[in-house]
Amino acid sequence: MKYLNKDCFNPFFSHIYVEKAVWNHPGTKEILQKFPSAGVIEIGHYKEVFCRSRQNCLLQHRSQKLILAAKDRDGTLIYRGSPVCQSFGNEHFYYTSCVMNCIYDCEYCYLKGMYPSANVVIFVNIEDIWNEAERLLSEHPLYLCVSYDTDLLALERITGYAGAWCRFAEQHSGRLKIEIRTKCAAGQFFQERKPLSNVIYAFTLSPQEVIRRFEHGTPSLSERIQCASRAVQDGFPVRLCFDPVIYLNGWQKYYERMLHEVFQSIEMEKLEDVSVGTFRISQDYLKKMRKQQPDCAAVWFPYQLEQGFYQYPEALREQMEQYLVKMLEEYMPREKIFMWK
Repeated sequence: MKYLNKDCFNPFFSHIYVEKAVWNHPGTKEILQKFPSAGVIEIGHYKEVFCRSRQNCLLQHRSQKLILAAKDRDGTLIYRGSPVCQSFGNEHFYYTSCVMNCIYDCEYCYLKGMYPSANVVIFVNIEDIWNEAERLLSEHPLYLCVSYDTDLLALERITGYAGAWCRFAEQHSGRLKIEIRTKCAAGQFFQERKPLSNVIYAFTLSPQEVIRRFEHGTPSLSERIQCASRAVQDGFPVRLCFDPVIYLNGWQKYYERMLHEVFQSIEMEKLEDVSVGTFRISQDYLKKMRKQQPDCAAVWFPYQLEQGFYQYPEALREQMEQYLVKMLEEYMPREKIFMWK
């Protein structure tokens, strides 16, 4: 399939599938207005397209389609945090998915093992997720990650969901804290809004060599650092995520070079915190990813299986994590460095 070039594919979002139930939803109309040339196809349920058999996710990533749907209000709208994700000391740790899939094409991303399609599903009934969040808030405080199964900032011009979550968080500042994780460098987003103490922007940073080899379509390391640095200067709560740490030959020099660039550009003492964690993934997801990507070094590393999750061998995992932590400790207190366990 490598002989196929970009001219063989339709433009991104050239076709948009719309569930009949959300055809007249205001969110649907707003999104469709942004794609006047797209072919619009009515469907009964998003799974008719998203979950059909024998899809090729690698090819779909070169010409993604949009699917506009309703998240089942009778199903689970907000989930308890996954054991492979960091809770940052928060007791009531949850996440939600108002969008499924990402416009970035990172070879090691767990979404490739989680979903049968590379197309992007946008649930336009975000108000139902907010209602569920308010129900949970009536019971206890809530730490809610809203950008795990996508990159909301990268899709902001299409959905506006990152800004919408900020407005929701502002209305519930006493008991709600949200995290928006991103690999984006959306400087304009921060210029257009004010900092909120209960909205944390978590920038995933990788060495440029990792970005070049595995994180296709994402902004460069320098672009991410510049965006994070400006956000810190303007008073936004910022978390830096060195997670997942990816092994490749010469990893020490690549990660050391990355950290030096970070230290030169970002006022570390003003950060909310940082996270460090090596690559880990569920057994089932990795099996699917290896089937899809027979030539990807990041997914074919000889990982160790521990309690249903594949990880680097313990000695290598400890070496990589402690290497980063030791360098970070020179610039910030240890209690601000979170590690996945």
